[in-house]
Amino acid sequence: MKLSVIKLDGKAAGDVELSDAVFGISEIRGDILARTVNWQLAKRRAGTHKVQTRNENSRTGKKMYKQKGTGGARHGSRRAPQFVGGSRAFGPVVRDHGFSLPKKIRALALRHALSSKVKSGDLVVVDTVSVKEAKTAALRETLGKLGWTKALIIAGPEVDANFGLAARNIPHIDVLPNAGLNVYDILRADKLVLTKAAVEAIEARFSDKEAA
Repeated sequence: MKLSVIKLDGKAAGDVELSDAVFGISEIRGDILARTVNWQLAKRRAGTHKVQTRNENSRTGKKMYKQKGTGGARHGSRRAPQFVGGSRAFGPVVRDHGFSLPKKIRALALRHALSSKVKSGDLVVVDTVSVKEAKTAALRETLGKLGWTKALIIAGPEVDANFGLAARNIPHIDVLPNAGLNVYDILRADKLVLTKAAVEAIEARFSDKEAA
């Protein structure tokens, strides 16, 4: 599959051959994408929500009233969940929300996410992403002319320092190195922008896995 390559100024910069095994999947598996996105978001959760249990509540543990003769139910402590100011029963505790997902499923989901962008016409390949000066206004104007208002830009092995500084204050523009490529950010962006170096790295990554 061939795709045109452009420069940041919008001019043509030749073509690039894309692997059908990575970018040419026709039947996109939404269930695999959903599983991977849920896995990513679960890992991101802090899990620091916490309520007081009965042994942590500072209310008195003294018996409220005598056991017999009152006509009411028997109670031994105001820390019980049924009383105002008491502890909560079965409330959240500090825990890890992450769960395991097989590596093959994660790799397959990444291929389906990349193919979905190609299928919808939202994958753009650029020659390189670098600027001479770290000027946010100038870069915003450049990206606006290209129609990249909500984009994920994979810059290659490393992000150009000036480009990263210029892009970090532009809303809905994310710039990541090759190692940061992930399913959630791909699906969240309207445009996926890959440099030629990023395309080569992605294809090499999957070819190594197939060889193994």
